[in-house]
Amino acid sequence: MRILIVEDDERLARGMDASMSASGFAVDVVATGEDALDVLASEIYNAVILDLGLPDIDGLEVLQSLRAGGNATPVLILTARDGVSDRIAGLDRGADDYLSKPFHPRELESRVRALIRRSQGTADPVLRVGELSLDRSTRVVELGRCTLDLRRREMAVLETLMGRPGKVVTKQCLNSEVFNFADAVAPNALEVYVGRLRRKLMPGGPTIRTIRGLGYMLEAG
Repeated sequence: MRILIVEDDERLARGMDASMSASGFAVDVVATGEDALDVLASEIYNAVILDLGLPDIDGLEVLQSLRAGGNATPVLILTARDGVSDRIAGLDRGADDYLSKPFHPRELESRVRALIRRSQGTADPVLRVGELSLDRSTRVVELGRCTLDLRRREMAVLETLMGRPGKVVTKQCLNSEVFNFADAVAPNALEVYVGRLRRKLMPGGPTIRTIRGLGYMLEAG
């Protein structure tokens, strides 16, 4: 899953980037409201973590502009403003959740995962396709009674495919959810991760089919 962090505190932004990346997210970070609106106009994200105290545009204005433009990406407001009126203002302008500073990284990660699940129409943190299961909270993948050892980007590819079982997922979509815009991505990087997943899902697991010219499809074995 790909997320955007909008935070001007460089130290805090680095910490969130590190913890969210370690939990399997592809993370992009910007420090201003203008940059956030520019990026969100061209890139697709599963969620946005938005600080209110930005140096150029107030975070609430960024949120209002985002919603006015029809962008429904889930937004978690992150701020030191903890008054009830501030929370109400954020929620009324289209925020999906609110977390006050200081916060624990694990709570932030949990809230973001919950936002993404709700936006996808499911409250269950566990994805299942045939005998394969992926717990999005614990990042544990099991095939039958065996636990699979997956690297972070292998996990990201599998999570995206498992979220759309039996449907074609384009290469563009997979690339956008697995890699952030700072990654130096080799032309065949996606194919490499898909190949590794295929080997780890054998025997007995779902099949990753290549749909020539389009992308990939995960089918129950």
